[in-house]
Amino acid sequence: MRTFIGDHEAVSTDEFIELALGTPLELWLGVDGETAEERAARLDAARDILADYPDLPDDVSRVAAQVIEALAPELFNVVPIAALPRPAVRRRSAKGRVAA
Repeated sequence: MRTFIGDHEAVSTDEFIELALGTPLELWLGVDGETAEERAARLDAARDILADYPDLPDDVSRVAAQVIEALAPELFNVVPIAALPRPAVRRRSAKGRVAA
């Protein structure tokens, strides 16, 4: 199955997220080994984007919730309780017991 965001095909999960956000994923998450100066520049850029698009966090949260809801069975290996077999009930008989 192919996934498109606008005119662009997303060939990986990271690319899908990047296309959906409109920004590189590394902008929000950072990269290993970045310097303090690189981190400050990245955070400044992120603040500028959030200033221009104040609804972005809500939009991202909504999309994430929709994806989790759609993929919940695969993500969490969820099985409805009604589909699970019921454990056998072991009943003890009163035979062989002595009254105290």
